[in-house]
Amino acid sequence: MIPEFKSIFDLIKAFPTEQSCIDHLEKLQWNGYPVSPFDASSKVYKCAGNKYKCKNTGKYFNVRTGTIFDNTKVPLQKWFLALYVFSSHKKGISSHQLARDITVTQKTAWFLLHRFRYAFDHPNFKKVVGDIVEIDECGMGGESINKHSKKKARNEQGNTVSTKTTVIGFRQRKGNVIAKAVADRTKDSLLPVIYSTVEMGSTIMTDEYTGYNDL
Repeated sequence: MIPEFKSIFDLIKAFPTEQSCIDHLEKLQWNGYPVSPFDASSKVYKCAGNKYKCKNTGKYFNVRTGTIFDNTKVPLQKWFLALYVFSSHKKGISSHQLARDITVTQKTAWFLLHRFRYAFDHPNFKKVVGDIVEIDECGMGGESINKHSKKKARNEQGNTVSTKTTVIGFRQRKGNVIAKAVADRTKDSLLPVIYSTVEMGSTIMTDEYTGYNDL
């Protein structure tokens, strides 16, 4: 399970050394049983320097192999810091700003951001949720009362949902959380997204909104 960090201080406290980062990745990847990225059925030998050897192929590997951290000399602690900073900026972050935040060169920061964007757009990152899944939708955006008069829709009042972006959220109990923007709150917009995001046979928990009735 990945802990929740409220600040960079919390992150550094949880991962004070390179070895602590390696141990955390190994637990996430293998949970105590290293698997060869070259042959999953192969026996694995533990070697010095956090390396492993695949018996069937004779190739060496470590926890970085086959991940976005592979083939780089950037310490994992810098990777973790970069990921925290990257995910904390809702509107994105430039390579120059990231370089200043984690003390690396602009070229290195650009490389890290490129890897992150590749990973987040990869199909493996967009996995579905299942088992017991809680679903709810809401309107995202500023309240009308805070908008400039020129930007308010006609007869718009208070927290008008129609002028906001509709977002549907999925929370797998003791698991992942996924949020997706949809056209509106009608069943024609909500149901296709639900069918493509939630595994068949799952138990779905919703409120009494009628858009979910046909599930």
